Amino acid sequence: MKNKSWVPIGAAILSMIFWSFSFVWIKIVYEAYGPLTTVLFRLLISSGLMLAFTILSGKLQKIKSGDLKMFVLLAFFEPFLYFMGESYGLKYVSSTVASVIVATIPLFSPIAAWYFYKEKLSRTNLFGLVITFFGVSLVVLDTSFNFTASPLGVALEFFAVFGAIGYASVLKGISHRYNTFTIITYQNLIGATFFLPFWLIFEMNDFTQVTFNAKAFWAIIKLAIFASTFAFILFTYSVRNMGINKSNTFINVIPICVAIFAYIILGDQLNFHQMIGIAVVISGLFLAQINWKRFKKGTPPIYQA
Repeated sequence: MKNKSWVPIGAAILSMIFWSFSFVWIKIVYEAYGPLTTVLFRLLISSGLMLAFTILSGKLQKIKSGDLKMFVLLAFFEPFLYFMGESYGLKYVSSTVASVIVATIPLFSPIAAWYFYKEKLSRTNLFGLVITFFGVSLVVLDTSFNFTASPLGVALEFFAVFGAIGYASVLKGISHRYNTFTIITYQNLIGATFFLPFWLIFEMNDFTQVTFNAKAFWAIIKLAIFASTFAFILFTYSVRNMGINKSNTFINVIPICVAIFAYIILGDQLNFHQMIGIAVVISGLFLAQINWKRFKKGTPPIYQA
């Protein structure tokens, strides 16, 4: 039987491509609809797909009464807090700037694991964090240390990073008791209920009064199918076969993919200063995940599994 080690690698790459496209699709949706409409319909469509699949396949597990609060907390962090930060942040910054900030999630996650689960925090992670912050600074600041990107947009994207870190911390506590499909289905359903009252108050009137935009709504459907459903399933498959750190290394390609997609589809431009910043961010992300102990012993550096 042929070696199938390329399958989880391909799954990780494909999930990153879907997530990269999501930064561009959201910008297209904003041509007609607001952030709350974008997220709510994205979650509702994804939830419908996941419910149909899990019920028909028998993969939907019942939540134990003691775990319900954990699922609520999980959905509160992501999709609620994460999408609140990411979606509103994308109204003020470019797709590429947003993706560079979101790509720092793997660097902050070990800090949360150290704080909540007492996991050891490596020096390489701290070193990579410093380098990455320098790279992010190059992307959002000019040579005079003035913001080239909206400070509000940058702050909101880091708010999304905080949501993702909280999500990962809660997920670790329930991931061994429920399958991936169950977790994704319930987190999207509960997340949609969080967004619904905000949508009813702030965007429902605008949504009902605006002329239906097929291009924008098709982008919402693509967000639901590819970014909120397939990407999560593919990335989880990759994590289970390669480990979280090896899978996380592929997140490094998201800013590059987004920059390319945004240039081709949206016509976004990057200056040389920002290109250097993206390169520094990606370098910091890679450095944070290299096993330098083996490197010092004379063996090639590997990514921790």
